[in-house]
Amino acid sequence: IYYGDTARTPYGSKSPETIKKFATQIVDYLVSKDTKMIIIACNTVTSWALDSLRERYPDMPILGVIGPTVRKVVNEGCTKVGVLATKATVNSDVYGKSLKALDPDIEVHSLACPAIVPLIEEGFTDTEIMDLTVRHYMDDFVEKTDVHDLILGCTHYPLIAKHIRKHYPHI
Repeated sequence: IYYGDTARTPYGSKSPETIKKFATQIVDYLVSKDTKMIIIACNTVTSWALDSLRERYPDMPILGVIGPTVRKVVNEGCTKVGVLATKATVNSDVYGKSLKALDPDIEVHSLACPAIVPLIEEGFTDTEIMDLTVRHYMDDFVEKTDVHDLILGCTHYPLIAKHIRKHYPHI
């Protein structure tokens, strides 16, 4: 069963309380459909609601996208990592805390990019507007942090990977 909450997106600009409330409503619905496992394919919901959902449903396997990403980054030996994400995910610092828990020496820099999801949702993926938006957010970030690797910390962001590669091929 797939549940995409298109009526209330984007989640990245919402408060942690609202994110948890919406996530709980969705998981309650999915549980009522006799699901056997739940996978949260949203970084923002994973960052703010995963723990409370696991507490609410201790016998239900509930997985998020952040843990596997963090393990992959650490296993790859990345040392200077940038995280592009929504405001809510960046404010949670879930990537920084999780990466540091596995590798205290890893350097993590996070950047909220609030305009990207709405542009993607409106179909501006392959446009000059998106190209300019990526540069707007990332030029100073890349120059100041000198990150070597980049986590696209929003499920939408792989849709703009080519814009990132175009301007920052060294990452």
